[in-house]
Amino acid sequence: MTAVHDFPEKSGSASNRTARVLADRAAGEAYVASVCFKHGPPRLLGVELEFTVHHTEDPARPLDPDVLATALGPHAPRTLRPDSPAAPLPAGSPVSLEPGCQVEISTLPQASLRELNAVASADLSFLTTLLARHGLELGESGIDAHRPPRRVLHTPRYAAMERRFAPLGDGGITMMCSTAGLQICVDVGEGEDVAARWAAAHLMGPPLLATFANSRVRAGRDTGTESARWLAVMDTEPVRTRAADPGPDPAAGWGRRMMDTPLMVLPRGDRPWDAPDGLTFGDWICGRGAAAVLSPPTVEDLDYHLTTMFTPVRPHGYLEIRYLDAQPPREWLPPVALVSALLARPSTVDEVRELCAPVAGRWADAARAGLQDDSIAAVAKDVVELGITELGTTGLDTETTTEIAESVRARVNGSRSHQR
Repeated sequence: MTAVHDFPEKSGSASNRTARVLADRAAGEAYVASVCFKHGPPRLLGVELEFTVHHTEDPARPLDPDVLATALGPHAPRTLRPDSPAAPLPAGSPVSLEPGCQVEISTLPQASLRELNAVASADLSFLTTLLARHGLELGESGIDAHRPPRRVLHTPRYAAMERRFAPLGDGGITMMCSTAGLQICVDVGEGEDVAARWAAAHLMGPPLLATFANSRVRAGRDTGTESARWLAVMDTEPVRTRAADPGPDPAAGWGRRMMDTPLMVLPRGDRPWDAPDGLTFGDWICGRGAAAVLSPPTVEDLDYHLTTMFTPVRPHGYLEIRYLDAQPPREWLPPVALVSALLARPSTVDEVRELCAPVAGRWADAARAGLQDDSIAAVAKDVVELGITELGTTGLDTETTTEIAESVRARVNGSRSHQR
């Protein structure tokens, strides 16, 4: 398991031409299946903690990228400072930035949740201290509650994305520049369990999205929705954001989908990275349409294409669960522990699928109404209780699991406001 960021940059595709060219669509599908679904017993966990960043004295003030770069020092990503050493944080987590300079730390994979907690907590504390020394602080919700979206990082990829998404409304620019998510990375599982784990990760999405939704206030305005963040993601580009169908062969299904998905951007060095309109990766392999004037795609090109998907669950050799709003910095562990517990054993995975089937696919309802939707709330309570019974599988100490149980139970029982 390795960290994969939403918006990686690439210097261009000229060097690709020495890489392996994909012979045909079947080769592309087979490659996707092999790299996105790596089978094996579930052993590793990872987390990507993403936050908006604000000037402490005035959270509504536009973020000064120079102040952020100074605060991060040698840990600044090269998208912000091209000459930065981009050193990882002390516990090993690299730092990355989204287009609006949301900051993200991506832990190295760990063998237990106890170890993951130690690593992520240490690096998050270190990052918070770095920022505080320069008058900056991390946001506490999944969307910028104070400022409208504004692209701060000026890179060819982000510029092309902004142009691509603009005709579709403001979902794209909002997702790029104002949202922050909590992303949980779990192993795909062994062969006979893969389809069930893939299905469970999707099916528990709406109730868990509703449980941990906290992005109601956007740019100083109450949106009237519980997760304005996830609605922005859904409004970006449906072909890129809609949930997968949890079928019996998720690897083959994902391979077909990647071939049928249009290119989002096309790295071209110093030229604009705008992709030809409507050109799918399958078209590119087959030389159809605008692909006739392009060099044949390589494996590296396909690897890059895989990073342009923003689905609720994204396979990258492991499963990246992406639908949860960012939590306040001190509160990221409960949802991670709950997800880990719910996927810990095949029998629990089967229970998750059964419990969550009545609200399958209700992503928009969960984002809009959250736990105000009675049927989603009922399922959320059952799923939380199931997860609590399985917290012993996480390796966390009894005091911590008790605190987590109290925290998540309070959410679904309505004793805590999620409207931050």
